[in-house]
Amino acid sequence: MSFFAEVSEDQIRRERSKARELRRSQWWQNRIATGVCHYCGARVDPVELTLDHVVPLVRGGRTTRGNCVAACKDCNTRKRHLLPVEWDEYLEKLAEKCSPKDET
Repeated sequence: MSFFAEVSEDQIRRERSKARELRRSQWWQNRIATGVCHYCGARVDPVELTLDHVVPLVRGGRTTRGNCVAACKDCNTRKRHLLPVEWDEYLEKLAEKCSPKDET
């Protein structure tokens, strides 16, 4: 089952503006100071972390502290518009594909 909310371009524009403001906040600076990606746990230079909406804007997400996390560029790009449950399914399938096959 797929869920897509009807979100206007105007609403997305407003939320992106809020995201730009949030990235300038002390809260965000403290978030990225750890240099850890929320999704893969990789350590990266804090300036390389991107702001990701856990529930994407195009799926009805909002720019709030509870919906924004620090993500490495790779995870943010791969996640795109996926919801958390869809992202978890994607990661599980990827792990199955990449795991060594039992050759006994």
